[in-house]
Amino acid sequence: MRIIASFALAAILVAPPALAQEKSDAAHGKSLYAQCRSCHTPEENSVGPKHCDVIGRKAASLPDYQYSPAMTKSGLTWTPENLDRFLQKPAALVPGNYMPFAGIAKAKDRADIIAYLATLHCS
Repeated sequence: MRIIASFALAAILVAPPALAQEKSDAAHGKSLYAQCRSCHTPEENSVGPKHCDVIGRKAASLPDYQYSPAMTKSGLTWTPENLDRFLQKPAALVPGNYMPFAGIAKAKDRADIIAYLATLHCS
């Protein structure tokens, strides 16, 4: 019995801890999105392209916006995973893109912004 208990204890101690999945917070993402508003709006193109319906959209696909050649050739679709990678370090995912932004270091902040972006739908 002691051997079985020892194995059970060893399995618990060696097993990787379950990572707590924090729920994304679109309201917090909306407040963080304020830093994006110098170039982007949800509803119309500005310095950067509009963000309504960005989730699932092919990168560089809005016909009324002039994208960088790098973004046009990227072949990306804006999935939550690709948005996360782009928001972390835009120049690393799409070298030569026109977005002069260093990125967002905190994964939770990126997740919250992406959750907010998912709420933005074009009229």
